[in-house]
Amino acid sequence: MVFMPDKIDVDFLQACQKLKIIAGALRGYDNFDVDACTQRGIWFTIVPTLLADSTAELTVGLLLGLARRMLEGDEFVRSGQFTGWRPRFYSVGLKNRTLGIVGMGSIGQALAKRLAGFDMRLIYNDVQPLPAEKEKTLSLSYVSFETLLQESDFVVLMLPLMTETFHLINREKLARIKPGSFIINPCRGSVVDEQAVANALDSGHLAGYAADVFEMEDWARVDRPIFIPESLLSAKEKTFFTPHLGSAIHDVRRDIALEAAHNIIQALHGETPPGAINQL
Repeated sequence: MVFMPDKIDVDFLQACQKLKIIAGALRGYDNFDVDACTQRGIWFTIVPTLLADSTAELTVGLLLGLARRMLEGDEFVRSGQFTGWRPRFYSVGLKNRTLGIVGMGSIGQALAKRLAGFDMRLIYNDVQPLPAEKEKTLSLSYVSFETLLQESDFVVLMLPLMTETFHLINREKLARIKPGSFIINPCRGSVVDEQAVANALDSGHLAGYAADVFEMEDWARVDRPIFIPESLLSAKEKTFFTPHLGSAIHDVRRDIALEAAHNIIQALHGETPPGAINQL
């Protein structure tokens, strides 16, 4: 059984001659060489659905914390400077704003469902648009990626990390994003170029960035940075970070581990585990 901080590659597999299954207690599997597993007759399984609701919940928290400047407010109160209401820490708020979701899988849909009560315009982009009835149920409108960048006050990234999505949000894309907008990243750190984001925050083109994930966590990258850029960490008034808390709920983590364990048991019984993402 493996977890997010683990990495499985060819060298590891060569030392495991009796291995029959690697069960991921996770959803995103970019740190694991699934092709190498398949070539050696090893199942690789994931838990595809149990993380959606908890990650969507956290994303709403990141969105509110960043948009309403909650972290700044908390720090101000604790500093002893707060003596009562004053006209400060004003923010853009969410009502009547446009929020664009990039990636409309199970987590993107769970997020859209939770944002229904905020009176926002919800737009999205995905390589595979939802059926029209589903869009209507979730009050979503499909737009091109370019349109989403140009029109969104808040851009939420809900994508797996793969070749096509690596540094999807880079210097070029940030130059085309709506000035004064915010980016929220609860999916994978390397979907954004963190240094480019720091530069956009410094210039004022980007108003804020919230993240639960960071580039230094993406172990499979040969050029993986070891630290979060200091220029990003120091932008305290424009950022809101959490330490990969997406599925950090007691019941959820227990259920994820149990589902991964059931995958192992079925594989050892000679059956096809239900969470398998490869074919043997």
